[in-house]
Amino acid sequence: MICPGSFSLAYPHFLHNQKPNTAHSGKKGKSKMTKRDLVVKISADTGLIQTEVANIVQKTLDYIADELAAGRDIELRNFGVFEIRVRKGRKGRNPKVPQITVPIPERKVVKFRAGKELKDRVASLKID
Repeated sequence: MICPGSFSLAYPHFLHNQKPNTAHSGKKGKSKMTKRDLVVKISADTGLIQTEVANIVQKTLDYIADELAAGRDIELRNFGVFEIRVRKGRKGRNPKVPQITVPIPERKVVKFRAGKELKDRVASLKID
């Protein structure tokens, strides 16, 4: 069974040397890096074949997801911490029928807390 996001068979176009896709744009014209872009960059920097890099990146993400799914936090020094937190239950409202309240149960969510080095690098960005 192929996991979502797996590069093995799902992205055969990915197997050839390609330049990072710079056409991505998110909200308000911000660009974003995709997993594919990350693999292409690492492959160019290390000289490794993109399929090998793709497998390593995917395995890394799978291991992180497995640890989080098991309820354990992930700490990556100088980068940040992925934590499992419990979001409290609350009452929600349907905007179409605001008179009716809907109970939203408590649930576990993943939170990311940036490390000092990452915070400093992001803080040095110029504000447009």
